[in-house]
Amino acid sequence: MLRLLASRCARSRSRSRGAGGATPPAAGLCDRGRNPGRQASDTPGNLPPSSESVARSVGVCSMMRLPVQTSPEGLDAAFVGVPLDIGTSNRPGARFGPRRIREESVMLRTVNPSTGALPFQSLRVADLGDVNVNLYNLQDSCRLIQEAYQKIVAAGCVPLTLGGDHTITYPILQAMAKKHGPVGLLHVDAHMDTADKALGEKIYHGSPFRRCVDEGLLDCKRVVQIGIRGSSMTLDPCRYSRSQGFRVVLAEDCWMKSLVPLMAEVRQQMGGKPIYISFDIDALDPAYAPGTGTPEIAGLTPSQALEVIRGCQGLNVVGCDLVEVSPPYDPFGNTALLAANLLFEMLCVLPKVTVV
Repeated sequence: MLRLLASRCARSRSRSRGAGGATPPAAGLCDRGRNPGRQASDTPGNLPPSSESVARSVGVCSMMRLPVQTSPEGLDAAFVGVPLDIGTSNRPGARFGPRRIREESVMLRTVNPSTGALPFQSLRVADLGDVNVNLYNLQDSCRLIQEAYQKIVAAGCVPLTLGGDHTITYPILQAMAKKHGPVGLLHVDAHMDTADKALGEKIYHGSPFRRCVDEGLLDCKRVVQIGIRGSSMTLDPCRYSRSQGFRVVLAEDCWMKSLVPLMAEVRQQMGGKPIYISFDIDALDPAYAPGTGTPEIAGLTPSQALEVIRGCQGLNVVGCDLVEVSPPYDPFGNTALLAANLLFEMLCVLPKVTVV
């Protein structure tokens, strides 16, 4: 069996060399002898392997089966996992989100025919693995996340984050602001996440954007929150966001309509300055994304999610995250599959990506 696998891999390598003069990323036992530290630079663009030459069930579980790299040096963009869920207020399990999203990403391919985006022909991309968070100390985890992302951003690499609960966006934006200054924010979510505190704690997944405002990390006139809905403790739950200058788009205002016109307005509002995309999977209706910690009925549809992300084409996107996927509540993997696809769409709208 090992000889058969080796011969198949040798044939696939031979075909790949004939087509592009390079060897595809490692996929199985036949690649044991390669230098792991060089995997992410062996092939220009780090193309994910085709299922025509390497079976989808073969290889290390990385995002889109990309090479795993320990350093962001030399990368234009990278997928990064942050397996943290100790900031959750309801159902836990988002610590397992990055791993499950990677598993479901095996179905993703290299180009986006719907938009014409060619991300892997434009960018060098790899999977940087996971941030080593402290599951016993939320504040220390935030410190570790901030330090990790400072290194990524300093290397000129755009991070695409697999969460993790929404707490993680706070330290990521701390790192972003150190390089870019206050950034614009496209926040897609069922909740505004601008609470001040819960149970006496000021850092948890319901408060990241309140903390970001407190620290001047956001360009508040360029913050848009889409998909907000659900019951509340007050009759004016949007008061704080709107008082800061945020634009709040309720889910009710999105029902039964295309969001393409909305995104045209968002692009005009954001302009050419840096913008960060933070997408909580609970923005989607739980009929489509049940595997999350705080589901709310009557949410966005997958097609609307695509319209929102694709509507960011042409913006100066400096980072993205997809958070709150909780695999224990996602028995068939549909939520993680949706998350993996949305992360691919985020990759496709990065500024340097060629569109044909």
